[in-house]
Amino acid sequence: MARGPLPLPVSLDPAAPTPLHVQLRESLRAAILDRRLPRGARLPASRMMAADLGCARGTVVLALEQLSAEGYLTARSGSVTRVAALLPDDTLPRTQVAEPTGTAMPSLSRRGARLVVAPARRFMAGPGVPDAFALGRPALDAFPYAVWARLLQAEWRHGPAERPDPRGSPALRAAIATYLAQARGVACEADDVIVTAGIRQSLRLLAELLLDPGETALVEEPGFPGIAQALASAGLRPIPIPVGPGGLSVAGIGQLLRDARLAVVTPAHHYPLGHVMSLENRLDLLAWAEAASGWIVEDDYDGAYRYAGRPLAPLRALDRGGRVIYVGSFSKLLLPALGLSYLVLPRGLVAPVNQALAEIGPAPPGIGQWALARFIEDGHLAGHLRRTRRLYALRQDALVDAARRHAADVMNVAPMEGGMHVIARPGPAWPNALGDAEAVARLGRAGISAVALSAYHVGPPEPGLLLGYAAVPERAIEPALRRMAETLRAAD
Repeated sequence: MARGPLPLPVSLDPAAPTPLHVQLRESLRAAILDRRLPRGARLPASRMMAADLGCARGTVVLALEQLSAEGYLTARSGSVTRVAALLPDDTLPRTQVAEPTGTAMPSLSRRGARLVVAPARRFMAGPGVPDAFALGRPALDAFPYAVWARLLQAEWRHGPAERPDPRGSPALRAAIATYLAQARGVACEADDVIVTAGIRQSLRLLAELLLDPGETALVEEPGFPGIAQALASAGLRPIPIPVGPGGLSVAGIGQLLRDARLAVVTPAHHYPLGHVMSLENRLDLLAWAEAASGWIVEDDYDGAYRYAGRPLAPLRALDRGGRVIYVGSFSKLLLPALGLSYLVLPRGLVAPVNQALAEIGPAPPGIGQWALARFIEDGHLAGHLRRTRRLYALRQDALVDAARRHAADVMNVAPMEGGMHVIARPGPAWPNALGDAEAVARLGRAGISAVALSAYHVGPPEPGLLLGYAAVPERAIEPALRRMAETLRAAD
C-alpha cells in the first residue's frame, strides 16, 4: 500500500518580519535535517499545503522550488514532491571536530553592532499575538482571494521567465507606471520602475550606488527604525532630524544640511506621527537637493489611504530637477507575503541603477509578479483601494469611539487623516511608573498587540502606543479596547 503524505511539522507567523516563503523554506529545511521529515518522505501537494498553512499557493511553491534547487527535495513534472534520498549536507567532507565546551560571545563589527536592536525597539507583533492592534497589516478579510488565485493559476500556466529580470517583470513595471500616473500623479515610464524585495533592499541599493561610506543621510525623528538600519548597514551615517506638524524641515539645521547628500522622508503621511509635509518644507527640501546635488527618497508607504479629501500629491510631482526617488510597497496595500516594493527613478539614474543590478542582483521574488501585473491592469488594485479606503475609515472611527467610551481615563486617541494606525497617548489615569515599552509587554501577555512610540525615537522619547486597525474587524475592536484598558489600569 502506498504511503500518503506526511503531516508537516511547520507553522507560519504572518506577524513576523521574515517573509512567509522564507519561514516555510527554513522550517522545512530544519525538519529535513532533524529527520522529522525522513528521506524519501512524500510531501502534500502545494495546494493542500497552502490550505493547511493558511497562505497563498505561490508562497508554498516558492519555498519548494528553492529547496529543490538546493537539493533537499526532488520533484518531477506530474509527480509528487519528496525529501531527497541524498541530502546536500551528505556531500560535505566530514572531519573530526571537538565538541564545544562553552559558548563564545560573538565579536561584532561596528556595522553589525548597529544592526542589533534592543528588545524595547521591536516594532513587529510577536508569535500568537492577534490582529488587534498589530501594525502594518492590511485587511486580509477584504482581499479578493478568488481573483488572486485565478491570476496565480494563470501565471503558472503562462510559465515563469527562464531568466528573471533583476529590474522586475517588464509587465509589472509597466502596470506600476500606468497605475502611478493615474492614481498618484507620478509621471513615469516602465523603464523608470525597479521592482525590489522591500524598502530596506531599495535603500541599500541606493546608498551604495549614490553615496560613499561615512557620508551623511538625513532621516526623520521619530521614524521607522528600519530606515536608519538599512542606511547604516550600507556604511552611511544616518542623522535624525526632528519632525514637526509640517513634516521634516531642513531650515535652520546648518552644517548638518551642508554635509548631507541623501534624505529619506514620508511627506504624504509621516510615520509614525501622521503629519503632512507642508508645501514650504517640500520646496525647501527640493531646493537643497538641487543645490547640493543630493537625493531625496520619498517613501509613500500608505499615501493612498487618506480619509479627508483626495490623497495628497507626492513630492515627486513637484520635482523638476530629477532629485526625488519615489518608493512604494504592495505588502501593506495587498498581502504581506508578496514581499514586493518598487522604486521610481529619476531618468538620470535609470542607466546606472540597471548596470548595478545586473552586477549585484539578485532579482526580486519572481512568483506572483505576472499575476500582480494583471491584478493592476484589470482594475482590481484600484477597486481594492477604494473598498479598503472606506473600510479603514470605518475601522478607525470604531477604534477612536471605543477608546473614548471605554479607555478615556488611561489613553487619549485622536483620529488621523490617513494611514493605517492611530496613536494612543497616556491619559490622566495612566500609571505613573508604566513606560510604554512595559505597557506593550503587558498588553502582549493579555493578547493585545501594540508598539511603543518611544521605540521610534533616537533622542528623548515621546511615550505612547501605536495601534493598527486595518486588519481588525469592527466587531472585534470594542472588546479588544476594553481588555486593553483593563490591562493598563491593572498595572497601577
